[in-house]
Amino acid sequence: MPSPNTPSQPAEHSPERRDFFRIEDRIGLEIRKLSPTALPEEAFDGDHLESLKAEFRRLDQDVKSQLTSLAEKDRLLTGLIKSLNSKLDTLARIMAFEQNPLQPEDWQDVTLSEGGLAFTSSTPAWKPGDRLAVRMTLPPELFQPQATARVLEVIPDTRGGARIHTEFVRIQDSDRQQIAKHVMRWQIRQRQKG
Repeated sequence: MPSPNTPSQPAEHSPERRDFFRIEDRIGLEIRKLSPTALPEEAFDGDHLESLKAEFRRLDQDVKSQLTSLAEKDRLLTGLIKSLNSKLDTLARIMAFEQNPLQPEDWQDVTLSEGGLAFTSSTPAWKPGDRLAVRMTLPPELFQPQATARVLEVIPDTRGGARIHTEFVRIQDSDRQQIAKHVMRWQIRQRQKG
């Protein structure tokens, strides 16, 4: 989606060309620098649960496909099953978060979109072109999308740190959709406040 602040210049000449809506939010953020040969999947602990997560995703897809055909026969039962499925999803996210809680320093203010994120680092540890494994925790739903990001720009600050701008170069569609839903819900909450 284009930004609501789309500049009047043609897109190919504009330095502020944006493909996604951006929000300023406080999220849980875990970052690991990847070597050129490293696999992003190996960046975070919990690889021993990967087969269970894959099975969970497969079962979730099975439920969704069966709900489509059930919806044609019984809308009330379909609604109940969707609610139960959402309740189980939420419980699974809570359990996963409690098993591996983020420390206070892991929560920070970022600029987030489906296309990437910008964050502040207390040390200028990154440089343009670096590949990063990124895992985000998006409150209040506690979704944990993961992506491989490439550092686009590093802007030093006066405290010895830097503002890091990245773009996602590898992200699963389901993770991108979680970010899109989070951005949309954030925008709705902001409209309700104002």
